[in-house]
Amino acid sequence: MQFIQLVISGIAQGCIYGLIALGFVLIYKATETVSFAQGELMMLGAFCGLAAMTLFGFPFWLAVLGAIAVMALFGVLLELAVIRPILGQPAFSIVMLTIGIGYVARGLITTIPGIGTETHTLPVPYKDQVWNAGALVLNAEQMVVIASTAVLCALLFAVFRYSKVGIAMQATSQNQLAAYYMGIPVKRLNSLVWGLAAAVAAIAGLLLAPITFVHANMGFIGLKAFPAAVVGGFGSLPGAIVGGLVIGIVESLSGFYLPEGFKDVAAYIVVLLMLMVKPNGLFGEKLRKKV
Repeated sequence: MQFIQLVISGIAQGCIYGLIALGFVLIYKATETVSFAQGELMMLGAFCGLAAMTLFGFPFWLAVLGAIAVMALFGVLLELAVIRPILGQPAFSIVMLTIGIGYVARGLITTIPGIGTETHTLPVPYKDQVWNAGALVLNAEQMVVIASTAVLCALLFAVFRYSKVGIAMQATSQNQLAAYYMGIPVKRLNSLVWGLAAAVAAIAGLLLAPITFVHANMGFIGLKAFPAAVVGGFGSLPGAIVGGLVIGIVESLSGFYLPEGFKDVAAYIVVLLMLMVKPNGLFGEKLRKKV
């Protein structure tokens, strides 16, 4: 029973990793660049929800929707103002830019007096609730994380499978030049992808906040989400979720059964093993290139 409890806890944590990894994969598939600012976008989303509830008095669900909308708009504006002007430059330049965006976001939050340097509790209606299922004790916060991730994955699947925008995003991720020649507004879609990635990061932040509190350094969890994207396959959206679940479960089990300290490096050990056994990840595509 203890093992099952650990697996459930690992799945909940893995869902958070998977949602942040989704942002990595979405941006990579659309622009072939890696955004290391996803963790900080998650942190900003959590602070937006906190501000909406505590400063403006919004009810929980309205605060959640408002934070997601604000972060989606922020992602679009970020792509327009910062990312788009340097597209076409070496990938290293864009990577360094996204790292800089993360540091700037964290620095700006910490400059807000009485907010940025403190640890805050997000007042959610299901805080500290526990459900009993036989001998299992289910934490409501973890169950909400798992259920919300499942619903979000179903919505994203429907969008990419059945909507014109989703199909256009898939076409753009396959070949931007061909999509452009077919009349697909590639630049506009890139902005939408950044907005979608920021919205997903905000959802991850709002789900994580009741478990680990809201603080300026909560974005560092993105360093665990990156291995999740690598394990699942960096070009696969389902792989991001599966990779997150793998990392979360391994981390949870290693923290209980292995000596202290293994939990912190478990994610990177899994990545190293995956790169040795299957470099493309669990769901990665094999690419061939003529030279």
